[in-house]
Amino acid sequence: MSDSKKIFDEISKLTTEQRNPKSINIDKLPTLDILKIINEEDKTIPFAVEKEIPYIEQAVEIVVQALKNGGRLLYFGAGTSGRLGVVDASECPPTFGTPFGMIDGFIAGGRKAMFRAQEGAEDYEENGANDVITANVNEKDVVCGIAASRRTPYVIGAVKKAKELGAKTLFVTTNPREDFNIKEVDVAICPYVGPEVIMGSTRMKSGTAQKLVLNMITTTAMVRMGKTYENMMIDLQMTNKKLVERAKRIVMLITGVSYEVAQEFLTKSNFHVKSALVMIKANVDFQEAQKLLQKADGFVRKAIELKLNEK
Repeated sequence: MSDSKKIFDEISKLTTEQRNPKSINIDKLPTLDILKIINEEDKTIPFAVEKEIPYIEQAVEIVVQALKNGGRLLYFGAGTSGRLGVVDASECPPTFGTPFGMIDGFIAGGRKAMFRAQEGAEDYEENGANDVITANVNEKDVVCGIAASRRTPYVIGAVKKAKELGAKTLFVTTNPREDFNIKEVDVAICPYVGPEVIMGSTRMKSGTAQKLVLNMITTTAMVRMGKTYENMMIDLQMTNKKLVERAKRIVMLITGVSYEVAQEFLTKSNFHVKSALVMIKANVDFQEAQKLLQKADGFVRKAIELKLNEK
């Protein structure tokens, strides 16, 4: 069998490449009815993701363990899937104060593929394997492959090579779990969203499901690593005026101090929100706040309790 016929047969069997009976006549419908069909199909996505929560939980535990031990979470994908990985990774430093590179995204065809499709870049396993090697993946890291079809050669190559190098591996796909064929992966997350409204347009339901899963993994991992106090981000990087003002508001909400006092303590703490909070809540200076946070593994609530328990 030729490679072309093999690919044809593989695609023909994928759920994401089937026709959706609810949108068969979409080209005959007025705008309002088209929108209603898309919206009705989109409503099914959270329920598909909900069924995968036990597997997402396993993934989070693996990621937290890796990040705490100096490892990284690295996404590898192509097309929409690759872009979603890059976006999720790029949002972690400003949101949670993670060091650049701790969570990173790689897309078939390189960074230029974020803005213009690099056709053919996803067709070779060696491209994914080479990107894994270039990223210096090792046993401390977690590599997460993202592919709606679960057959993308670039992603399969990346995951296989990562496993060979001793890294933990995850895989996010929107085809059924029973169709999953990468046995070497540690955790597969397979929200089954069914055929797209437009056949094969996996930027729609599949992309939305993948986005939800990636958000869940990184957000939950960050909470587990002390990046929040209650439900507020407290390790954000103040890279613009909006984030500076958000930091002041967070300090005010948690401690009850005025705008001026929040600004004063943020200045004293070099605009490190966690330290400012400990300084105010535990009535300590910046140096002691830093020591308490270190003892508390970065958890503000625990750092405050450590000081209060001394009294």
